[in-house]
Amino acid sequence: MPYFINVILPIPLEKLFTYSISDEEAKFIIPGMRVAVPFGKSKIYSALVHEVHQNPPTVYEAKEIDQILDDSPVVTSLQLKHWFWIAEYYMCSIGEVFRTAVPSAFLLESETLILRNTNLQVADVDLLDDEFLVYEALNHQSVLRVHEISAILDRKNVLPVLNRLLDKNIILLKEEVYEQYKPKMVRYVRLGKAHQSEEKLEELLHSLSRAPKQSQVVLALFQFQATSKKPMKVAELETMSNSSAAVIKSLIDKNILEEYFIQTDRVVYSSEEENADLKSLNEYQEQALFSIQENFKANKPTLLHGVTSSGKTEVYVKLIEDCIEKNKQALYLLPEIALTTQLISRLQEYFGDKVAVYHSKYSVHERVEVWNNVLESNPKAQIVIGARSALFMPFNNLGLIIVDEEHESSFKQYDPAPRYHARDAAIVLGNLHKANILLGSATPSVESFYNVQTNKYGYASIERRFGNVLMPDVELVDIKEQTRKKRMKGHFSERLFEEIAETLKNGEQVILFQNRRGYAPIVECTTCGHAPQCPNCDVSLTYHQHKNQLRCHYCSYNMALPLVCVACGSSTLDTKGFGTEQVEQELQELFPDAKVGRMDLDTTRGKYGYEKIITAFEQQELDILVGTQMLTKGLDFRNVSLVGIMNADTLLNFPDFRAHERSFQLLTQVAGRAGRTQKRGKVILQSYNPYHQILKQVSTGDYVGMYSEQLYEREQHKYPPVNRIIKVTFKHKDYNKLNEAAEWFTKGLRNAFGIHVLGPEYPPVARIRNQYLKHVLIKIPTGQPLNKTKNSIKRIEKSFNAISQYASVRVIYNVDYI
Repeated sequence: MPYFINVILPIPLEKLFTYSISDEEAKFIIPGMRVAVPFGKSKIYSALVHEVHQNPPTVYEAKEIDQILDDSPVVTSLQLKHWFWIAEYYMCSIGEVFRTAVPSAFLLESETLILRNTNLQVADVDLLDDEFLVYEALNHQSVLRVHEISAILDRKNVLPVLNRLLDKNIILLKEEVYEQYKPKMVRYVRLGKAHQSEEKLEELLHSLSRAPKQSQVVLALFQFQATSKKPMKVAELETMSNSSAAVIKSLIDKNILEEYFIQTDRVVYSSEEENADLKSLNEYQEQALFSIQENFKANKPTLLHGVTSSGKTEVYVKLIEDCIEKNKQALYLLPEIALTTQLISRLQEYFGDKVAVYHSKYSVHERVEVWNNVLESNPKAQIVIGARSALFMPFNNLGLIIVDEEHESSFKQYDPAPRYHARDAAIVLGNLHKANILLGSATPSVESFYNVQTNKYGYASIERRFGNVLMPDVELVDIKEQTRKKRMKGHFSERLFEEIAETLKNGEQVILFQNRRGYAPIVECTTCGHAPQCPNCDVSLTYHQHKNQLRCHYCSYNMALPLVCVACGSSTLDTKGFGTEQVEQELQELFPDAKVGRMDLDTTRGKYGYEKIITAFEQQELDILVGTQMLTKGLDFRNVSLVGIMNADTLLNFPDFRAHERSFQLLTQVAGRAGRTQKRGKVILQSYNPYHQILKQVSTGDYVGMYSEQLYEREQHKYPPVNRIIKVTFKHKDYNKLNEAAEWFTKGLRNAFGIHVLGPEYPPVARIRNQYLKHVLIKIPTGQPLNKTKNSIKRIEKSFNAISQYASVRVIYNVDYI
C-alpha cells in the first residue's frame, strides 16, 4: 500500500493537501516536520506535515514531495491543535495561521533561477535591446536571479522580458529551495596536538626564535590554556598577543595551531547579578498571591486587578519561580516591545539564562534560535517573554501563562489574518496544556471584569501601591477657559507650565503624553482652506518637521512640504492640531536648559530604539520625555513626579463603542507613571471639557463606576461583553462594485440574522492604499451558537464568490472585533 501525507501550506487556502511518499520516507516522517512540496505549475513551498496515512486523494493525483527539510518535528501536536482552533474561531485558513506562527526562516519558498538554453544558437533569432542585455549577462554568468535581471535592465517589472525570452526558447527556468537560517559559528583556536606537552612546546618556541610575533602568539595561547578551561576565540587571541589575523593564519597553515568552530546563540544575555534573591512580598501582595493560588487549584483563569505601581510584577515573579521549581515552562505576554526592555533585566537578575525573549524586532536567525531553545526536550528557555507572537512558541511543558496589561488593544492582531486576540488565544492555549492562566491589569477590560462577575474567572486585587505610596493627585485643567483668557503658552496651560518648572527645579523628571506623532495632523491654507490629502487614502497628510515633509500614517506616502498652497498658490500655510514633535519643540523653547526626549513610532524604529530611550530616561540623562501611548504601558521610572496629558479630548471623541473605556484605561495608565517612590505624584490633565464623566472617574480612580456605566450602555445597545460581534469588511478598488457587493452580501446576512446586522457603512477612513472599505457588524445575542452563525456566514460567502463580478471583492472577517 502506498503512503501519503496531508500537509499545511503557508497560503490562504481552506483545505490540507495530500502528497505521496515512499515506504522509507513514511518510516521517517512524523507530523510537525517540514517537507518541500511542488504546488501549482512550478512553485515549491515548505509545508508542514499534519498526518501520515494510506488514503489516496479522490479528486486529484497526489504529487511526490520534493525533499524532507527536518530531522525531527519543529512544531508540537498541541501547537497544531491550538492553530486549528485559531483558524476555526477567527474564520481564517490554517495556512494563514502557519505563516504567522513560525519564524519566516521556516517558510522556504523556491526562488526562480534563470539559465541560458545551451542547445540553441541565437544567431538565427532577432532579439530586442532588453532581451539582448539579459542574453549577454547569461553568457558571462551561468545563473541569474530575477532581482539581478531587474538591476541589469534598471526596471521593476521584468516578467514581460522573461516571457518573451521563454517564448523564443532562449532561457530556461529552474526553481530552487534554499534554507534561510544559518547557525552562528564562532571561530576558536587551540595548540595542535603535536605541541601540547612542555618539551614539544619548548622545541617549537626554539624553532620560532626568528619569528618573534609567532612565538608571542603561541606563548599567549599556552598561558591562557594553562590558567583557563574556557576555549579561546581567535579574536581574543589577537588582542591578548597583540598580533594580527595574518600571523595566526600562518600558524594554522603550518598546523602549529588548530582552528575549530562552535555553534553559539546570537542572543546572549549577560547579567552580573544572576540568580539574585527574590524581593519579599508585602501583606497585600501576599493576600493577592494566596487568592491567585486558590483560584488556580479550582482551575480558573484569574484576573489580578492591582492599581498602578502596586507591585504586580513581584507577584508574577513569585508565580514564575513556583512554576520553574516544578520544572515547567512559563509564558509572559506583554502588549509592547518597549515593556520587554525593562522587564528582561529584572527577570534576568532572578532567573539568569532561563529567560528567552521573542518579538518582531528580532532578526530571522535570532527568532529561529529562540524557537529551537523552547522546543528542546529539556528546554534551555524555560521562561519566554514576548509580544503576542510569543504565543505560538513550541512549548512542550507549559505550566503558567501571564498576560500583563490584559486590557491592551495591542493584543489584537488586525492585519494580516489570523486576526486573533492574544489574551483569548492564550486562555485556550493554557487549557490545552492544563496550565495556570493569570491576567493582570490596573484597568481590566470590561470583558474580563464581566467574566469575573459571572464567575467564569477567579479574582485577586491589590488596592494599595507598593510601600503605601499615595495614588497620584489628578488635576483637571480647563484649556477652553485658559485659551479664552489668552493664558496658554503654546499648548501648555499655566498650571502645567508652572508644575513642569517646579519639577525640573527639584531635579525630578516629567512625562508628557500626546497621542499623535508628527508635528501637526493637518497643514491648511488660510486663504482657500485647502489641506493636502494622501492620493492613496482618504486622510489628510501629517506634517513631520524634522524631515520637513508631509506623511500618510496609513500607507507611508510622503512628499516635501509645499512652499505655497497647491490649490490657490497662496503662501499662507498654517498647521492645525499638534503632535509629539510640536510638543518637543515648544518644550525646548520654554525650557531651554532641560534635556527633552521623544518616544513614538518615528524614534523607535531601530532594533534598539526603545532600549536607548528608556535607558537614557532611567539614568536621568533626560529631564522630560514626550510620547504617544507607548509610554502608558507598565513602564517603571523611579524619578518621575509629574505627568502631563496634553489633550484628553481626542481620545474621548473617537467614533467607537469602546472609546470611553479606552480613554479611562489610557489616562489611568499614563497617570500611574507618576510618583512611584515615596513622594506623591502629580498629574495635570488638560481638556476642553473637564466635566466629562470619564475624566472625573479617572481623577478619582473610580474603575467600578466606569465599568457599571459602560456595561449598562452596552446592554442597552447589544455590544460585548453581553453580545458577541463579528465585523465583516469588504475591500475593492472600484467604488461602485464595492457598494453593490456589500449590499448583496448584507442582504444575505439580514435574511439569516434579521435586525442584528448593522451596515454596510463606510468607516471614518474609507479608502486606504487605493482600496475602498465598507464595514458590516453582526451582533450575536447570548444563546445563539457561535459556530452555527459562522457556518451561515460562510455559506453566504460561498454563494457570493460564485458571482463572477464580485469574485475580486475581498471579504475580511474580524471575530470579537476590537
